Amino acid sequence: MSTLAVGEKRVDFRVVAELVAPGSRVLDVGCGEGELLELLAIEKNVDGRGIELSQAGVNRSVARGLSVIQGDADRDLGAYPDDAFDYVILSQTLQATQRPRVVLEHLLRIGHRAVVSFPNFGHVRVRLGLLFRGRMPVSENMPYSWYDTPNIHYCTIGDFLDLCAELNARVEKAVALDAKGDRIAETAPNWYRNLFGAQAVFLLSR
Repeated sequence: MSTLAVGEKRVDFRVVAELVAPGSRVLDVGCGEGELLELLAIEKNVDGRGIELSQAGVNRSVARGLSVIQGDADRDLGAYPDDAFDYVILSQTLQATQRPRVVLEHLLRIGHRAVVSFPNFGHVRVRLGLLFRGRMPVSENMPYSWYDTPNIHYCTIGDFLDLCAELNARVEKAVALDAKGDRIAETAPNWYRNLFGAQAVFLLSR
């Protein structure tokens, strides 16, 4: 859902690609038109699969030569067996699911590791927009008006860390990106990343 990009690739795609080991078995949940799966196939030689709610997204993914089926993250992940993949990826989709906690539990069950990226609704621009303008934010990273946004569960980096703790999920790596797409220092405290991170990418395991 983010439009922040380097060239034609979203910034979080590059971060995700760095976290995935070459030759891995990968499931991309909510894979859109398959851009990330294609990137991973080219650069990491992964054995990639995808599920996507939109039939148009499935069609475009298949046209790229990718193995993608139509499916719903909220309903269909339960059909996958435990430890079926090395990595399960959920890119800019968690906030659009009906049951984020259940979806995250499935990701950690299906994959040895889960990679999750999402826009940070705790970013300073969001806070200031609400404080001074009294309006829901519209930006490059969240380009939807309140009445047509697919985002139904607004999540901050702090919220996500709390959920990981509740699920006993181990955070192996956490990357926060500012509004320009630059990385915030990993040594920065969580409150700083929650304030200035426009989006985040997490590598999780059990």
